[in-house]
Formats: sequence, C-alpha cells, structure tokens
Amino acid sequence: MELSQLKKDIDLSLILDEVKVFAPATVANMICGFDILGFALNEPGDEVVMTRRSEPGVVITEITGDDGRLPLDPQKNTVSASVQSLLRNLGLEHEVGVEIKLHKHMPIGSGLGSSSASTVAGLFAINTLLGSPLSREELLPYCVEGERLACGTGHADNVAPALFGGITLIRGYEPLDVIPLPAPKELHVGVIFPQVDVPTRDARQLIKEKIYLKDAVVQWGNIAGLIAGLYEEDYDLIARSMQDVLIEPTRAILIPQFYEMKRIAMEEGALSFGISGSGPSVVAVTRDAHIAQKITEKIQQHLSEAEIESYGYISAVNVDGPRILG
Repeated sequence: MELSQLKKDIDLSLILDEVKVFAPATVANMICGFDILGFALNEPGDEVVMTRRSEPGVVITEITGDDGRLPLDPQKNTVSASVQSLLRNLGLEHEVGVEIKLHKHMPIGSGLGSSSASTVAGLFAINTLLGSPLSREELLPYCVEGERLACGTGHADNVAPALFGGITLIRGYEPLDVIPLPAPKELHVGVIFPQVDVPTRDARQLIKEKIYLKDAVVQWGNIAGLIAGLYEEDYDLIARSMQDVLIEPTRAILIPQFYEMKRIAMEEGALSFGISGSGPSVVAVTRDAHIAQKITEKIQQHLSEAEIESYGYISAVNVDGPRILG
C-alpha cells in the first residue's frame, strides 16, 4: 500500500512535550467474517508514552511487558517505524524528535491484535503530539503498514477497530474502504487466552486455498445475517449468523480443548463461540456481562484442570478506540 505525501500546516511551536495513549485489543473476524470484520475491547490494551526530544528522529528507550521479545531498534519496531513513516511523509523527519516508551498490557501472539494496539497507540500519540493534524481515516494506512511489518501482511481487521473503536467492516483494500457498523449495547464478550503458542503465520498456512461453493454461500449468508443483526439489534439473528464453516474447522486443531470450551460456552448461554483472530484466544459472545463472566470463569476452570494456564477478559464493545491518558 502506497502512502501518499501529506500536505499539512503544522505549527512546530505548538507541539506538546509529552502524551500518553492507550489503544485497545481487538477481536478480528468476529467468527464468520474472516479478514473483514473486527471489534474493539475495553481491555486489555497497550500504552505508549511519547516525549518530545531536542534531536530529530525517533527512538525507543523502554519496552515493558514483552519479556524481551520486541526490538528496541526503531527501524524494526512497528511503533517507531510507523511513527517514522508518518513524520517522513509530513516532511518533519529532520525537524521533530520523539522518545517512545511502550508498555505492553496484553499478551503477544494472543490473537487479540497485540501489534495493532501498539501501532495504533504510537500513531495516535504522534498525531496528538503534533496537534492532531490528521484524521483517523488519514492515520489508517500507516496503521496497516505497521501491521504489515509485524505480521507480514497488511490486514486492517485489527487496526481498524483499534483506531476507530466499535465494530468495523473492511469492504476492500484497493482503495482501503472501512465501514463502521453499529454495536448493540447489550453485546458483551468473554475472552479467554489459553497459554499455548499459535503463531499467526502458522495459523494462516492451515487455511485452504480452495473452498467449496456451497460452504462459501453459507459463510456469505452468515456475514450478511450478522450485519443485519447488528443493525436491528436482533440477538437471535446474531446468534444464528456467527457461525464459521470455513476457517474454524482447521484453526481449531491448533487450540487445545477448543471444542470442550465451545461446549461449555454454549451450555452456559453464549450466543456464539469461536476463535479470536488467528488464536489461540477464544471468544464467547453474549448479551449480558454476567453471562460472559460466568462462561469465562467456567472455561478457565476447565483449562486449569487440563493444566493449561489462561487469562480472561470481560468486555462490552469499546466504541471509543484509543484514548489519551491523564
């Protein structure tokens, strides 16, 4: 994706000294919408502290919560590389310098958009530091490029909801076309991250290159039904539609206890249950926070009995996206 040169009038005398930004985790695919649907969570998420420095350039001085897995090299880290790209396109790479501290409050490789949250937080921070000259729509291509650096593929199903908040539909990429969808107020999810390793690239390699037309028709109907259900706040329609016949059958193989977790969720009143992004996180979709909590606790108890540690999160749909922290 090419990033066009931006022409913005930016008064360098008004640049802030420091800003702290939170960006949320996301659930990509929404079970039936592979690579085109996603929504933001209230928690977990990542924080970026960005401070203006006297020398031009972008440096990362601290990363916490990553167990030493992320590079401090500004050319290789998605946060700093995305910020560098934005400053370069604004013609400010030789005029503006910033120091970045990244605090990971969500697990890496979880299927919850860890790299997306970091990238969005960094780009939102630099835009805020500069006085917000860019709209969120103008920031999105930089977020997508950051995802390409992190994962090898520039998908927007994580970065779009992380940046805009709410539920988003990626209608197409040439040009990039993101459509906000309504988020029913009663919709809640229980997200469980089992402590098992499912690399995104490995999960993608399992996906079949060819599918049966009859399966594609079922999936198209489910996606259309889900979108209609969101607009109508029809939870029965949402439940009937959030079924994945294409991706889940293969990716579930990589997630221990997947079908047992699904059985527990559905028996306890979930509208639907499936894989978050490429996994191993799973998501139970409900219309009540208490049901989401109960399902999460029961699944975590089951995983514990199977000697699998896990994290659990309860959330409504986060409609705000990134936010500035005091």
